[in-house]
Amino acid sequence: MRGAVALCAVAVALAGAAALAVAGEESLKLKDGAGRDLTAARCAICHSVDYIPNNAPAMDRAAWGKTVQKMRDKYGAPISDQEAQEILDYLAGNYADKS
Repeated sequence: MRGAVALCAVAVALAGAAALAVAGEESLKLKDGAGRDLTAARCAICHSVDYIPNNAPAMDRAAWGKTVQKMRDKYGAPISDQEAQEILDYLAGNYADKS
């Protein structure tokens, strides 16, 4: 019986930690612009959206295009062709800092 109670306590703690992680992710804000919500929704399925501004200094449109394609091909990101174009337009317009 004690083991079952301890197991339940661990499960509740893990569920709470997961909820906090998701809540923290939602508080991150990307730059306003067409495609922001789609970009945040699709990218956050697999990784933090911090990836976007953190990598922006090294990215241009071509690099973002390769990255979006890699996420689809290599990691199976659930992004349609139309969504990929919208995400690329958003990233290139707001986070392409490489000159």
